[in-house]
Amino acid sequence: MPHRNSPARTALVVMAHHRADSLTAHTTRRTVERLEAAGYSVDLLDLHAEGFDPRMNVADQPEWGDREKPYSEEVRAHMRRVLDADVVVAVFPVYWQSVPALLKGWIDRVWNYGFAYGHSKPRLAGKRMLWLGLAGATADDPVTEGMQTVLDTNLNEGIAYYCGFAHSSVALLPDAEERPQRIDAEGNLLVGDAVTGAERAAHYAEFDRRTDKAVTEFLSAELVPA
Repeated sequence: MPHRNSPARTALVVMAHHRADSLTAHTTRRTVERLEAAGYSVDLLDLHAEGFDPRMNVADQPEWGDREKPYSEEVRAHMRRVLDADVVVAVFPVYWQSVPALLKGWIDRVWNYGFAYGHSKPRLAGKRMLWLGLAGATADDPVTEGMQTVLDTNLNEGIAYYCGFAHSSVALLPDAEERPQRIDAEGNLLVGDAVTGAERAAHYAEFDRRTDKAVTEFLSAELVPA
């Protein structure tokens, strides 16, 4: 918890899913609750609900000869929200061992040249980032380990640290499907029976527990001086 006399910390929580009744949305709400309980003021950015267009356009395309280019007002509004946050948390389903287009487009357009990178001291220096990725693969599926490695490289090294973040971590949350899915040794997708009743309740209670653990561990690391 922040010291009583210290200014409140701010977290920008970015949800990248098109359905308000999805497990991603549920996990986002739970993440917000955990952050608020830890004393953070939360700015919730629901990219789909706010109508964010992930497609790059001329107004927001970087001009390498002008790192002070005034990007569109939509993008500048999002830039201000990033700047106002001490912590950024992205909650998203893992698609093809990466983030969905909605989140990737937000990074493409907002974490732009002259803002997130392109200066001797990045404007995002010192901020901290948590990537919460929901995966349909089961925890014991061999693909999960490789997925974690790919996400660590792409999101931590390729994005957050490149933009000057002081700390970035990826929390991969497998078993996000009601019907367990895994790939066998021959590359076949194996889909099990859907969990129901008490088993389903226990399944999602465990998922919530792992979400809480990921957020708590991130906040504990966030409080350690960089």
